[in-house]
Amino acid sequence: MKYICTLLFLLISTYTECQTVGTIINKYHSYDGYTLFSPLPDTTAYLIDNCGYVVNSWTTSYKPGLSAYLLEDGSLLRTGQINHPVYTMDGSGGQIQRYDWNGNLVWDYNLCNSNICQHHDIEYMPNGNILILARELKTQAECIAAGRNPSLLQSNSLWPELIVEIEPIGIDSGRIVWEWHAWDHMVQAFDSSKNNYQANINIPELFHLNYLGAVNTNSNADWMHANAIDYNPVLDQIVISSKRWSEFWIIDHSTTTNEAASHSGGNRGKGGDILYRWGNPIAYDGSGPKMLFDQHDVHWITNGNPDAGKIMIFNNGITRNWSSVDIIIPPVDSVGNYLFSISSYGPSSLYWTYSDTTSNIFYSRLISGAQQLPNGNVLICYGVKGKLFEIDSNKTLVWEYNSPVTNSGITTQGQVFTGQGSSIFRSYRYGPMFPGFVGKTLTPTVPVELSPNTSHCSLIKGIPSSQKQNQGILKLYPNPAISKITIETTAELIGETIIIYNLLGQQVYSQSNNSHSTEIKVDYLVKGTYLLTIGNIFAHKVIIL
Repeated sequence: MKYICTLLFLLISTYTECQTVGTIINKYHSYDGYTLFSPLPDTTAYLIDNCGYVVNSWTTSYKPGLSAYLLEDGSLLRTGQINHPVYTMDGSGGQIQRYDWNGNLVWDYNLCNSNICQHHDIEYMPNGNILILARELKTQAECIAAGRNPSLLQSNSLWPELIVEIEPIGIDSGRIVWEWHAWDHMVQAFDSSKNNYQANINIPELFHLNYLGAVNTNSNADWMHANAIDYNPVLDQIVISSKRWSEFWIIDHSTTTNEAASHSGGNRGKGGDILYRWGNPIAYDGSGPKMLFDQHDVHWITNGNPDAGKIMIFNNGITRNWSSVDIIIPPVDSVGNYLFSISSYGPSSLYWTYSDTTSNIFYSRLISGAQQLPNGNVLICYGVKGKLFEIDSNKTLVWEYNSPVTNSGITTQGQVFTGQGSSIFRSYRYGPMFPGFVGKTLTPTVPVELSPNTSHCSLIKGIPSSQKQNQGILKLYPNPAISKITIETTAELIGETIIIYNLLGQQVYSQSNNSHSTEIKVDYLVKGTYLLTIGNIFAHKVIIL
């Protein structure tokens, strides 16, 4: 495995045609780190290096229910799918577990009964508490009293969204310290004799109780079907994603529980009402284009990344039949209030997107996610096929991994990979300097797949002149350099792109190599060690004085 301190001395070998599972592609400008994934068919979570070798794994009590995260003490926080006689909806979980680095279960908390159940996702908070995304039962009588149209109660009940903040206690207990209920923020124009009635329901701060989103889905009990939750500690706000409504909603966490049940209080003065929503204006009688299509994994891009603070979404694309990874910038005023323009929340265009309009690369109707990495690359989980891949800032594929874990067991290397039964909810890459790795052993063991091809992917320290990576270069001078570098090449490298990377793997220079002799000014670079590459053919350490 390449480490951040030696990034500039490492090159990755190309892939072989016989490789069908595990790491398929690993180019030198993939982001150095360890990838966590928890296959849905299995009870084991894996942490692998970029060559697909396992550096740690956790054998757990339940299949995923659905999310899993690595925490800064090296422990695994995950959800488990339990068998409940009443609660059988998609994404059901019910068990929240924490395992230490060595695989010992240190906290095991159940939140699933006939009235409430955790599902899909959880969020670890800086104070050590855990935000849990859950559904709560509303009976037919409660729904009708609230103003739900009885004809839209095919299941004679609804399970709207609920968020609880749990303070873990002991090994299997927790205390609810804060909660928010979507049911407290409804509006309806169906029955003036019932609660929540407003003749004009173009009120974006509230949920329309009789809104029908996806065809033939919102009339059943799984009405809102959220699938992601994220917390922004700077804003003290929560975002949740609703697949069925093709929207995400931001609410204020700075409220008390009582304020969260009302329409006032908190930093923004709106209590638990919606501060901002985006993706489908028709859901609140607004106007404008529909931008989301059954999306997943809505989250704020974390600090340390190029687009920190922006919102990233895996836009699954049901009904348009192609997927994309999108980034948006929510419009705010000078004091941070979200702006509502005429009849909808902006923006009406994307800040950044990576898409597959052909449906041939990563059309994923369900699950899936994406993560921006510190060097600007994006790790994408093509969930329904069990494929993980990484693109660089030019949207070029630099790393690809096919999960060998299927409903039928572990796949043998060389078997045809179809992606059937290999689903992964999400995946995450953690860099070598991640706090959870301090004091831990990260020795690669074996790949996940059976009968692995151990010569397929290797990391080469240094750059031997006999290797193909040095072909095509005549001279690179001076090195060390102060103000400029001159590169003289053969025709083999004409037309290839010259890229310089810093120690973090971030691209600091790029241009096409259009002649046999190219001069590059480097006086603007901070002194230190860099990696200069030309296409996939040449790479060399360069020192700037």
